[in-house]
Amino acid sequence: MVDEIQSRMIQLLPRLRRFALALTGDRDKADDLVQDTCERALAHLDQWKPGTSLDSWMYRIAQNIWVDLHRGRRAQGDQRQLDEVENLVGMDGRAITENRLTLAAVTEGISRLPADQQVLVAMVCVEGVSYKEAASVLGIPIGTVMSRLSRARQALYAALMDVPAAASPSPVPLSSRER
Repeated sequence: MVDEIQSRMIQLLPRLRRFALALTGDRDKADDLVQDTCERALAHLDQWKPGTSLDSWMYRIAQNIWVDLHRGRRAQGDQRQLDEVENLVGMDGRAITENRLTLAAVTEGISRLPADQQVLVAMVCVEGVSYKEAASVLGIPIGTVMSRLSRARQALYAALMDVPAAASPSPVPLSSRER
């Protein structure tokens, strides 16, 4: 039974890493989060209920670890290393630079969202988890998922367009994949 669960965890690693990368915004930190998640899951394997979604359980563990780390980081303030921004200098091509700046602005905008909204953006918009599954993983009503994502999208739009959040238009209609 343990071997089967470990095998399923290994299959989940790419999705879990994408989720962690969306949360942390840094590959090394994402890898650390995935490792911590797997360690905690294996140490507390007795808490997983057979017949339930292993994916959801692992996402929840990752989310809980990230929220704990995020709280500590907020208390310490934002600290960036020079090597994190090194790649912005010296790139040839206007499009590459603009894309990197846009990505940096989006990443910064996401990092400024409340933790509950960051988790949903990572799950639904980055990882492609359905609203229903996100609600199940987080233990919240689907309407709460929808309203938090709406507020997150409005805040990101406002941040990227440099307008007050209250003046931002309604979010773009959702694709069927996001529902």
